[in-house]
Amino acid sequence: MHEGVYIGELTRDGERAVTLAANPHLKVMLGFPADAPEAGVRPFDPDRFADAPARAAFFERLLAEGTVADYQLRMRRVDSSAIWVEVTARAELVADGARIHVEALMRDVSERKRLDDRSRDLYHQLLQAEKMAALGQTVSGVAHELNNPLATILSWAERLSDRAADDVSRRGVAVILGEAERAARIVRNLLTFARKRQSTRSMIGVNDVVRETLTLRSYEQRASHLEVVTELEEGVPPVFADAHQVQQVLLNLVINAEQAMLDAHGRGTLVVRTWHDRDLDAAVLEVRDDGPGIPPDVKGKIFDPFFTTKEVGKGTGLGLTVAYAIVQEHGGRIRVEAPLRGGASFVVELPLGGAPARTMTPRRTPPPLEAARGASVLLVEDERALAHAVAESLSDAGLKVDCAGDGEEALARIRQKTYDVIVCDLKMPRADGMMLYRAIAATAPALAARVIFVTGEVTGTDTERFLEDTGCRWLAKPFRLADLLRAVRDTLA
Repeated sequence: MHEGVYIGELTRDGERAVTLAANPHLKVMLGFPADAPEAGVRPFDPDRFADAPARAAFFERLLAEGTVADYQLRMRRVDSSAIWVEVTARAELVADGARIHVEALMRDVSERKRLDDRSRDLYHQLLQAEKMAALGQTVSGVAHELNNPLATILSWAERLSDRAADDVSRRGVAVILGEAERAARIVRNLLTFARKRQSTRSMIGVNDVVRETLTLRSYEQRASHLEVVTELEEGVPPVFADAHQVQQVLLNLVINAEQAMLDAHGRGTLVVRTWHDRDLDAAVLEVRDDGPGIPPDVKGKIFDPFFTTKEVGKGTGLGLTVAYAIVQEHGGRIRVEAPLRGGASFVVELPLGGAPARTMTPRRTPPPLEAARGASVLLVEDERALAHAVAESLSDAGLKVDCAGDGEEALARIRQKTYDVIVCDLKMPRADGMMLYRAIAATAPALAARVIFVTGEVTGTDTERFLEDTGCRWLAKPFRLADLLRAVRDTLA
């Protein structure tokens, strides 16, 4: 038979057993030689069970019901390796009442259990992906609502900072500016990780990605008594990469390091380094922890799909696999080092030569901001407080400003008057920025090239594709007024 067969007698507490029969398949399954003496094959002994409470529950049910069918147990072979076994058995009392007679069929279902667990992990991953998609839509709307008042706060604080005030007022305005920008970074980070994005590569600074990612984890690290040391080499050349995907790689490495240190000794020191490897012509990023380290037998499987050393329910085994795939896709390399003194170090190398070839054109020196004085600007913004602040700032810079609350009102003004520049929000009631742009492009193509968009939602796929197709300048809310003035100046130039 290709199933383990056991017949024997056990004491009622299951502590002592006498084997009457054990077939060769059962012996091999438990790690014995096929010709081993049957008397020594006792699958229900305490040392054959990986979990003592599970053994007690098994015997309690077997004695209470007299039979069990397809009962799964985690058992140990002779070499202490664990296997999953499915048991179908019946038991009856022997005449003296002190012993039970057990007949059992046992099959090794370790592979089936592994596949079931993998399927379950995939199912949970799909559920998580659906939840993240729904969360992304919610966060996108919330971000737009937050970015508008943040833009208004920043605009007024920036205007007040340019005016004469006493020391206390200046300090207060500086705090308002700093905290508003901090809130804006938090909103941007939420959008980064709540929305699924298409891969969009550009020249990015690795140090900037490190700083933004560590800001995301700063509260958790402080609360968990984790010390973070950054050693970021100045002047690391930019790499052609998707900033959000590189951030995902770094976040996976940082969270893994945090968990390893906390599980090992409840605290620890995380070191994040960057440098320029001139021999490899690569920007290098290292994440090092002082946790328990990585055993040699685990090191070779660390990037395998679904491989995890965490307890069931605490890890999917996909974080490092995704990180590996992203780095490979960028033409880079990721490796793990396990020093003898303990801890682990993950090193990511991103090549500098990945940028597509571009035709170099002579760069013109931008004209001074005063060159924009006297230009007529149409500001299209449905948030009245923000529109008022921006309009006053543009007027202070010497521009002639008209305002419209939506695309329909803007079109009506464009029919009546000629404008040099249009500053337009993307998301508005009635006619939004996209509709307004298409109407302008159909009737006045020259003016369509002088549209500057502002938006509180920059991570939506439709928004990104639209902005890329138009080629227009755009600013993400909340923006600094100086950045808007520069965009107006460059557009006029």
